Amino acid sequence: MNRYTQDRATRPKPTQNSAKFASALLQEEGLLYEVGHANTSGVDLEVLTDQPDRLGSLARTTPTGLVGLSEPETLRHYVRLSQRNYAIDLGLYPLGSCTMKHNPRLNEKLARLAGFADIHPLQPVSTVQGALGLMDQVSYWLLQITGMDAVALSPKAGAHGEMCGMMCIRAAIEEKGELEQRKRVLVPTSAHGTNPATAAACGFVIDEIPANAGGRVDMAAFRAKLGPDIAAIMLTNPNTCGLFETDIKEIADLVHEHGGYFYCDGANLNAIMGKCRVRDLGVDAMHINLHKTFSTPHGGGGPGAGPTVLSSRLARFAPLAFVTGDRATGFALAEHPEQSEAAFGRMCAFHGQMGMFVRALTYMMSHGGNGLRQVSEDAVLNANYLLARLQHEFSPAFAGTCMHEALFDDRFLQGTGVSTLDFSKALIDEGYHPMTMYFPLVVHGAMLVEPTETESLHSLDQFADTMLELAKAAKSGDVTRFTQAPLTAPMRRLDETQAARNPVLTWKP
Repeated sequence: MNRYTQDRATRPKPTQNSAKFASALLQEEGLLYEVGHANTSGVDLEVLTDQPDRLGSLARTTPTGLVGLSEPETLRHYVRLSQRNYAIDLGLYPLGSCTMKHNPRLNEKLARLAGFADIHPLQPVSTVQGALGLMDQVSYWLLQITGMDAVALSPKAGAHGEMCGMMCIRAAIEEKGELEQRKRVLVPTSAHGTNPATAAACGFVIDEIPANAGGRVDMAAFRAKLGPDIAAIMLTNPNTCGLFETDIKEIADLVHEHGGYFYCDGANLNAIMGKCRVRDLGVDAMHINLHKTFSTPHGGGGPGAGPTVLSSRLARFAPLAFVTGDRATGFALAEHPEQSEAAFGRMCAFHGQMGMFVRALTYMMSHGGNGLRQVSEDAVLNANYLLARLQHEFSPAFAGTCMHEALFDDRFLQGTGVSTLDFSKALIDEGYHPMTMYFPLVVHGAMLVEPTETESLHSLDQFADTMLELAKAAKSGDVTRFTQAPLTAPMRRLDETQAARNPVLTWKP
C-alpha cells in the first residue's frame, strides 16, 4: 500500500450527496454560481452619473447574471479546486502513451526570464534576436537527435504536427501530379487514434492494417495492401502497445518502392531518443511532442508543442514561418510565400510556443547527448521493471519485454466481477491517478502503464505494491471495494456514459 492509503476502517465515509463531501482539510466547494450571488459585488463601486452613452443600440438591457465575489472568495475557490487535481508533483502519473514526466524547475525559471516571457510575436525582428536564436538552437538539437533535414516549429501539439507532416506529403504528391491517383493511407491498428483522423482531414482514404499476434504490424497483410495508389503509411514507433516495430525498415523501403511516403508518429520518441535516428529507419516526416519527450508541462489542456521533422524529400514543403540566418549575419523569419515557394502555407498565425521552446532547450542542454540517451534507457528500464513485478498477478498483453510502457489486458480479472474501469477507479482510493484504460483498442480491457524515467526505485515499488494488492483483492472476492470505488474522492463514481451523452453545459438556479 502506498503512503496515501488509510486504514479502511478509519476512512471517512462519503455522504449521500457527493457534492457536499469534504475530507479533513479538503474543503467542500460548489460552483461559482453557488458560492456567490448575482445581486452583489465583490467590490464597492460608486454609481456614475451623466456619463456619455457610447454603446447606443448595443447597450445591455438585461443583467449578465454573473455572480459577485470578493478577492478572498475568488482565490479560495480556485485554490480549493486545485487541491482536487492529481499532478506529477504529487506522485507517479501512470498514464500510458502520455509520458507524464517531471517538469524540472530550472526549465520554468528560464521560461520566465523577461526576454522570453514578455516578448510579442509582432515585435520587430531586430528586437527578438535572442528568441530567434533559441528557436534555431531547438531546431538544431531536434535535427541532431533525429538525423532529419528540416524542422517546422510552428505546430502547437502532436495532432497539429501530424497535420503538418501529412500536408507536406500531400504537397509533394500534388507537385508530382499524382494527387488523384494516390489517395490511400495505410494506418496500423496499433497507431495513435489521431493518425487516421489526420489523414482523413487531409483528404486521404484510410486503409487499416491489422496487428499480428505479437502486437506489431502484420507484414503479410501489409504487403497485400501495397499498390500504386499508396500515398503514405502512418505508423507509430514504438507503437501504442509499447513495442518496437521490428520490421520498420522493411516497411519504409516497401512504401518507398511503391512511390509513397513514411509518416512516423513520434509521440513515443522518449523510448528511442539517442538510441537510433529516425532518418535511418526510412522516415520522411515525424512530429515530436515537446510536452512529452522534453519535459515541458503536459496536461490540463496544454500548452503543447509538436515540431515536425522532415526528410530531404519533404523539406522544401515545410510551412511558414521558419527561422533563417545565423548569429553572425543575424536571424530573420521567412513569413511570406515568395520566401519559400514550395511551402504549403501556414499552420498558425505566428511561430509556435515560445515558452515550450525555452523549456525544451533547457532540458536538452541540461542533459546533453549522452544524458538524453540515458533518458530513453531509464524510461525503458523502469517500464520493464514494472512489467517484471506485475506480470505474475496481472496478464501482460504480449510476451517478452516492452519499450517505454507496459501493457496488460483484463484476463487476470476474468471471473472476479471486476472490470478494467472498476480496477482503475479503485486505484484512485489508493492515491494514484489511473493508468490509461481501454487503449490501445487492439487489446481487450487494456491497462497501459508508463512510469517514465523520472521515477525512483522507491516510487516504482510503491506503485507496484499498490497494484499487486489491488489485484489480489479483486481475485479474493472483495468486489464492492472496486464496484463502489472511488470511496474517498470528493466526487463518487460518475455515470460517464450519461455525462458524455447528455452533458449539462449551462448552470441553472
